Amino acid sequence: MKYLLILADGMADYKIAELGNKTPLQYARTPNIDFLAQYSHIGKVATVPEGFPPGSDVANLSVMGYDPRKYYTGRSPLEAVSMGVELDTDDIALRCNLVTLSSEANPSEKTMLDYSAGEISSREAADLISALQEQLGTQDFTFHAGISYRHLMVWSEAINKEIVLTPPHDISGRKIAEYLPRGKDGGLLLDLMFKSQKILKEHPVNQRRIEFGQNPADSVWFWGEGRKPFLNNFADKYKLQGSVVAAVDLVKGLGICAGLRPVSVAGATGSIETNFAGKAQAALDELKNGQDFVYLHIESPDEAGHQGSLKSKIWSIEQIDGEVLGLVLKAMDQFDDFRLMLLPDHPTPLSTRTHSNDPVPFMIFDKNHPVTDSIGVYDEISSEEGLFMKKGHELMDLFILNKK
Repeated sequence: MKYLLILADGMADYKIAELGNKTPLQYARTPNIDFLAQYSHIGKVATVPEGFPPGSDVANLSVMGYDPRKYYTGRSPLEAVSMGVELDTDDIALRCNLVTLSSEANPSEKTMLDYSAGEISSREAADLISALQEQLGTQDFTFHAGISYRHLMVWSEAINKEIVLTPPHDISGRKIAEYLPRGKDGGLLLDLMFKSQKILKEHPVNQRRIEFGQNPADSVWFWGEGRKPFLNNFADKYKLQGSVVAAVDLVKGLGICAGLRPVSVAGATGSIETNFAGKAQAALDELKNGQDFVYLHIESPDEAGHQGSLKSKIWSIEQIDGEVLGLVLKAMDQFDDFRLMLLPDHPTPLSTRTHSNDPVPFMIFDKNHPVTDSIGVYDEISSEEGLFMKKGHELMDLFILNKK
């Protein structure tokens, strides 16, 4: 049996008046999803346990079959694994976003204009992170370049530090004063943030971006802290050899921790525009070349939700349907036994521009065992008629083991 899980990050949403009181998933043109839905198990799953933040870290951990209540240690350590950054047991890893703030001199008056600094290129960002490491890096604090606006800082021997941090995409358009680093040790991070602003403001990369009318990366923003993760091996748990196809370090790192083989795809960006077909083909190639399971992650609808772009979210869903599922449907006849699961990790509603912990719709299709009494429609509303799974980490058991 071959298993393909397609994770459409943040695809779920709420009804929107502008769309005739439909969700973007209901409104989008999705002929391939519509076809599969006629023969699939459809239901809803709670991927975020009560009391946990509705982040992609918690939700993807759950979807991959690991109970966050047992295994969750923070977001950034997973990204560190993907980036090849070694953590000691007493270290803390933190996400270090490059962001765009408004220009007021008083920090309390600044606003979060852009959590992604205009989706700055990885090449430009690497120059900026290098400058920060050169001027701010110490034995205690080290900066590591990632992809686009997503980077990493490691705080050595800081496991007992008390800090309270907020994701920047949660405060788009808001004044940052009440969301700056807090807690007994938050002042150390706040000092680094303020020092970064002077370095970044004067950097040639940002001077060029301003000249060309692009958002400058004029500050760092710390969040997503955590310690070194430990996961049981996916192959030991499910007796399957697997791969993870992802452009974002979080999901790639999660896969590596689980023992999945990471696969990179040219043109895969972790942004709204990405190489949809290339990622689908890479997943199919992994299955053709001997892997039993592939976790295919697509960030696009999540980024559209964070940016509040209705047009982009509908477009991203239609790209997933056409460029990804369209290719999969054409190719699945080459496999004797084939199972497919499609779901988001969490909703990223356009109305809030951040994640919610609402349950998400899932769809499981088995090539050789089509469902004859399916709900027949895959979306946030129709899926409420199907099976509800309260424990998200048990969904993988249903997908692979047919175990409810």
